[in-house]
Amino acid sequence: MTQRLLLIADTHLPKRALHLPAAVWEEVDRVDVVVHAGDWVEPALLDELEARAPRVIGCWGNNDGAELRERLPERVDVTLEGIRFTVVHETGQSTGRDERMARLYPDTDVLVFGHSHIPWDTMASTGLRLLNPGSPTDRRRQPHFTYLTATVSDGSLELVELHRL
Repeated sequence: MTQRLLLIADTHLPKRALHLPAAVWEEVDRVDVVVHAGDWVEPALLDELEARAPRVIGCWGNNDGAELRERLPERVDVTLEGIRFTVVHETGQSTGRDERMARLYPDTDVLVFGHSHIPWDTMASTGLRLLNPGSPTDRRRQPHFTYLTATVSDGSLELVELHRL
């Protein structure tokens, strides 16, 4: 079986934007799993995604308050179609990130993270894939708002695509 994924992070709703962009909601309607790597800010988006998406996997970030921290873990570990995912918000500085995360998450195939608002797609020497979707609502110093889509099938992560808004 193949599962389609939408990866987002750092939505900061309603502080940085009032709503997710229409293109992101269109992806929600097309995917099997939405992965959110923290900094939701208010629980309303979690409620909306849970009502609309077939499955939501998410963690809390440093800007998320008590209600989100009660509903979401700081770290999520899940296996999708044979691929072991870990979802966290923060990974520290970019220098040495790949190898540092490979040491911290030796039993993970794909690490999805947020915090920086900077898209990231790299692989550590151990084969750990690191993905940061950036932010669809708060680009900070980036030229575009962004999110990622991917598919998982038969133990393979495929079609990882960065979308610019």
